[in-house]
Amino acid sequence: MRTRRASTTGSRVITIVVVVWLLIGLAAAAQRNYFGGSDATCAKVGTTLVTIVAGPLNYIGANPKIDCDAPQPSK
Repeated sequence: MRTRRASTTGSRVITIVVVVWLLIGLAAAAQRNYFGGSDATCAKVGTTLVTIVAGPLNYIGANPKIDCDAPQPSK
């Protein structure tokens, strides 16, 4: 029989792991200077978000890059 206390503890651990994972990704993005400048292109925003989601994988060789083309407004 599963108790409510065990379920709460398990979800807390998962939440802590996810938050730490994303903080490590945020640190990797900051070290790569993805937050500097006012140039907010589709590729830069995408690369920054993928780097944050990749988390610790950035430190074992992952270097995610996004290449996208946003539609241009009509004239």
